[in-house]
Amino acid sequence: MKTLEELREIIRNSISAIDFNRNPYELYEPISYILSLGGKRLRPALCLLACDMVNGNVDAAIETAIGIEIFHNFTLLHDDIMDKAEIRRGQPTVHTKWDDNVAILSGDTMMALAYEYIMQAPVGFRSKVFSVFNKTAIEVCEGQQYDMNFETRDDVSIEEYLNMIRLKTAVLVAGSLKIGAIIGDADELTVDKLYNFGENIGIAFQLKDDLLDVFSDVKKFGKVSGGDIVSNKKTYLYLKAFELASGDDLSLLTKLFSSKTVDAKEKVINVKEIYESLKIQQVTEAKIEFYYQRAKTCLDEIKLSQEKKAELVKYAESLKRRER
Repeated sequence: MKTLEELREIIRNSISAIDFNRNPYELYEPISYILSLGGKRLRPALCLLACDMVNGNVDAAIETAIGIEIFHNFTLLHDDIMDKAEIRRGQPTVHTKWDDNVAILSGDTMMALAYEYIMQAPVGFRSKVFSVFNKTAIEVCEGQQYDMNFETRDDVSIEEYLNMIRLKTAVLVAGSLKIGAIIGDADELTVDKLYNFGENIGIAFQLKDDLLDVFSDVKKFGKVSGGDIVSNKKTYLYLKAFELASGDDLSLLTKLFSSKTVDAKEKVINVKEIYESLKIQQVTEAKIEFYYQRAKTCLDEIKLSQEKKAELVKYAESLKRRER
């Protein structure tokens, strides 16, 4: 069994070996740029890990795993346009470095390239792999649309939010594991349990991200805390606070999130004080633990040795402990 880090290194080397020195140069340079910015390469590595876990041929899954990573970066490229984000992984975003039109067209090309790599799956598994990938790609777009819808809605429920992050974040983690297991020729139960593991751990990951945005050590998290509060993002913490708050707390929360003149620093301080009084951090940590335990149960139900499962167990535990 290879470690997750060893598999990530395989992906890094494989992507760095892709030759994007093609014409028109202006189309491919942004693609090369965004892929060179790094990132965790987690989803493709999980694809390879699932294949390795079930005794499959890891080499047979590499091209498909690269396709998953290209797709993931395509979604980030287009998300940055929609969010008007200027920085990605510490560097200018594609639409900032070039312009929106370049970013859109290069992103469209990345989607086509992702399909090209996905279709390099072994012939006997290609149809199943394509079906899972296509379903996942559509769901990720659905999640992004829900996220955009929530920006102008004041009646978003916690259930809706959890479904949104399932679609936007978790299904790609789940789909990556499922595709790897399919290429590894795993039985249907194992394939489904790995998918369910990925879905639950993906939701836990995003909830942890929400939590760290508010309650984190700035030096460890790598960005100023409270960004979601400043931008009025309807995270789990935000929605839970409005569910639990009453009286003066509810009035102040409503005022802070509706005012366009309140100082950003003051807003973060006041909202955090209300969150602390409502024990929002503890409530969110309990929700993360709920999804972590659901993921763990899925893994326990897979009929493989503990040695085979060890890397996924380690990965899940690292998500719980992460501070950035």
